[in-house]
Parts: sequence; C-alpha cells; structure tokens
Amino acid sequence: MSEDEKQTIHLALADDHALFRKGLSELVTGFEGMHILFDAANGSELIEKLRSAKKLPDICILDINMPVMNGYETAEKIKAEWPNMKILALSMLDTEFNIIKMLKAGAGGYILKDAEPKELQKALLAIYSDGFYHSELVTSRLRVKEGPLSLTDKEETFLGYCCTELTYRDIAERMNVSPRTVDGYRDILFAKLDVKSRTGLAMYAIKSGLVTLT
Repeated sequence: MSEDEKQTIHLALADDHALFRKGLSELVTGFEGMHILFDAANGSELIEKLRSAKKLPDICILDINMPVMNGYETAEKIKAEWPNMKILALSMLDTEFNIIKMLKAGAGGYILKDAEPKELQKALLAIYSDGFYHSELVTSRLRVKEGPLSLTDKEETFLGYCCTELTYRDIAERMNVSPRTVDGYRDILFAKLDVKSRTGLAMYAIKSGLVTLT
C-alpha cells in the first residue's frame, strides 16, 4: 500500500482534565496515521461536537469520571446515535465492575491511564481494525473459547447478571437459588469458557449477544 493509500484514523477525545487532554492529543497526533479531530471536557460537550461535526471520528477516547456526562452515559449515547462508532475507555479505574459497565455501555477496549504510549497506539489500531482491544491487565481474564457452546438456561441467566453491579449473593437472590449454587454456575462457566474472572464471563455474554448493549 502506498503512502497516499494509507488510511488515516480520525479520533475524538473526552476528558475533564485540560492538561491531560492536551498531552494526550499531542501524543496521539504523533502516532503515524492518526489524527485528533476535536476534544471535549465532558461527555455532553463531546456529543454536541459530534452532532455538529462535518467529519465524524472513527474512534472516541473516553474518560469515565467526568462532570455533566460521565463515560458510561457518553458511550451509551454514542452507540444510540452512531452505532458504528468505536469507543476506547481510558481510565484510572481498574475494578471489574468499572470494566464490565463500560464494555456493556459499548466500549470496545479499556486501558489504564498509566499505560505506555505503545499500548495506547496498539489499542487504537486494534479497535479500528477488529473492534475490540483489552489491556494485558484485562486480557489475562478475557480468554474466551471460540465457537458455539452448550449453555443451560440458568447459565445464560447467570451470565446476564454478571454484566450488572449485583454481587454474587444478590444474583443468588434474584435467581432464587443458594449462593453455593451460584458459585457452581460460576465455576462451571469458568471451565466452559476458559476464563478466570467475572470480567471474562461478562465479556463472553456481551460478545456472544446474550447481553444487549444499552
């Protein structure tokens, strides 16, 4: 492919810290074949800019903790209005609930703000080409077996609840079973899906379509 034929990846950025936003914009602009179209201080401002933009970005980079409209709400709004737009979450939050909630909201990738620049570049390239990317921190939990799997109705129901903020004890109450039974569902699905955490279970549910992005 010639230099002229190379595709430029266009991006937009939302983060409420002005210095971080400026530094990240300069960093990403320095990546070959990438260009920041515009940035915003929060999700609401980003949505306004998207609606009035002459050219839409291929990927939106979203912080999670922002005033006015946070990353979860922004991701949901983007997916509602521009379903094909891709999203990368860039956050200091590394708990499973934060990761799961952002993935369920529509993010195709999740990396931490202390990641190396090379990882950010790799994440953006992967999301642009494949639709998904997860940091090493998350990837170690997200090895999902390919191909159709035989799941029971109870297992599918449990997987759906794994994409919420309910604890395993709360899930047991919702399913009207004992906590030990829920632990059994979890352990069986860990083995079936070859994953090691609730994040991995949630990722399977999202990627397989058992849970609809909202």
